[in-house]
Amino acid sequence: MTQTKPRLTADARRQAVLDAACTVFGASSYRGATTAEIAREAGISEPIVYRHFGSKRDLYLACLDEAWRQFREVGEAALAADPKGCLGAVADAYMTSEVRIRLVDLWIQALSEAAEDAVIAAALKQQIREVHAFFADVVRRGQALGELHPDRDPVAEGWIFVANGLLATVDARLGGLLGDDLQRVRTERRRWMHV
Repeated sequence: MTQTKPRLTADARRQAVLDAACTVFGASSYRGATTAEIAREAGISEPIVYRHFGSKRDLYLACLDEAWRQFREVGEAALAADPKGCLGAVADAYMTSEVRIRLVDLWIQALSEAAEDAVIAAALKQQIREVHAFFADVVRRGQALGELHPDRDPVAEGWIFVANGLLATVDARLGGLLGDDLQRVRTERRRWMHV
């Protein structure tokens, strides 16, 4: 006797498409991935992809949003568990988490597209500003707790944290470009930030 799978709700199917897209974009790129591959990964037909997301670009932008949502979730949980750990707690939790796609990996892909696609460029710019604001706020929280130097500029430090994320991603993509220097950067940043 064959069992039929329970039918997914529209929201659950949309999430399944999004999860599949994050996997496919993460393994490939915006240009390299196809909606047919995403449909296969999700176990659906390609028209269903378009029913939930009007275009490949809309789906990619949704993946950017999903990656940012996951990052915030991991970051907030790390801060709740270790409020005194501040920026280091966020970075450590995110790097060891099992997220479907890393936010900065999508940023690097989106940079290539941004030159030719004003919509992706605007979305990327907005999201990077949101991530920066998140980190600037983490610095302010750490300063309020007396864990981070009060004379550090939260706005500047937020940008440095974003830049360090990009540097770590470049290092990973190039198979260890920085060698031990990446750990030295992390150690020095913590020494610079913590009281």
